[in-house]
Amino acid sequence: MPPASGKGSLHPQELTSFSDPSTGARVHQLTSHPSINHLSYFLQSSFSPDSKRLIFTSYRTGSAQLFEAGFPSGDIRQLTDGPPIHPYSPTISPGGDRIFFVRGGALWSLDWRTLQETRIVDFPGAQLGECTLGDNGRWITAAYKQGSQQGLVTGRTDGHEWRVIPFLRTVIHPQFHPLDPHWLEFAADPAPRMYRVRRDGRGTECLYSNHGSEWITHETFLGSTGDLIFVHWPKRLYRMSWTTRRITPITDTPVWHVSPSRDGKRVLCDTNHPDRGIFEIDVATGARRPICLSRSANGGTQWTRDRPADWKTDSKSALSWLEVPADNVYGPQWTHPHPCYSPDERWVTFTSNRTGHAQVYVAENTVTR
Repeated sequence: MPPASGKGSLHPQELTSFSDPSTGARVHQLTSHPSINHLSYFLQSSFSPDSKRLIFTSYRTGSAQLFEAGFPSGDIRQLTDGPPIHPYSPTISPGGDRIFFVRGGALWSLDWRTLQETRIVDFPGAQLGECTLGDNGRWITAAYKQGSQQGLVTGRTDGHEWRVIPFLRTVIHPQFHPLDPHWLEFAADPAPRMYRVRRDGRGTECLYSNHGSEWITHETFLGSTGDLIFVHWPKRLYRMSWTTRRITPITDTPVWHVSPSRDGKRVLCDTNHPDRGIFEIDVATGARRPICLSRSANGGTQWTRDRPADWKTDSKSALSWLEVPADNVYGPQWTHPHPCYSPDERWVTFTSNRTGHAQVYVAENTVTR
């Protein structure tokens, strides 16, 4: 009989390992259950700070729940049950003792040792997006939507000083500045895309006034440099100075999702149309080094084009708060690799549905640091 599910239940490891056919890198497949299993979004690592455990979202119980797997081997443990979590919301505290995640309009904290859950804040009737931490885990932010209202929320992880910062359009991916946590960067849909605002709600500014046909996406901070990187799909990767807003190209080779190293000297990326695999880019030179193949489906009809969907005429173009249907123009997200470094940068995580179901993978980063 299969093991019982539920919070704290243990399940045998599902590990298989192989050499990547393109680079020879060692790749570990950590999940094999015939359901959707995927990592967090590219904004944060799914690894514990000591790189010995890895969290992932799985639908193996019938709804999105949080699980962990030992690394490089070890049992799989279920961490949440009950109402489904936002599948891309889990983020780990810098100390590794807590995991933060979203359910509906509430943000929760999970004690990783005891699995006790604490509700930090609740916005009844709202839906929050994926959350990110700032100020060494003291502050947290998430996108916010309630009826026709939208924006972002921010507050302390101890439950104090929470506020809604309204915005006129859909907000996604808010992130704290790594050097000055009084600032938040966020993306808006439709264009213009890139904005910043102080965490007290003051000083909203458009960082780059791109027009609707210029597809700007997948922006994030360039590690500890404080600058931003963003993708002009499907053309090139850019760097933007936070202070001057000067924009400079990093590479004119097409990239898709991007995730920087902590020092900002390297950037991981996946690729699409064509999918040539997962690469590491040297920020100073633009040179790229292959890590491995993803062999994922990379779903979404819009990615074959050079401009985003027209939100006025395409009812499917609205960015989803949860999983997206298989025919969505930008998804489903669990068919996208979303590569990310482990904290020690010895490993690269990614999601792939190469087997027919989305599974969790970890590839060896073969270059010695």
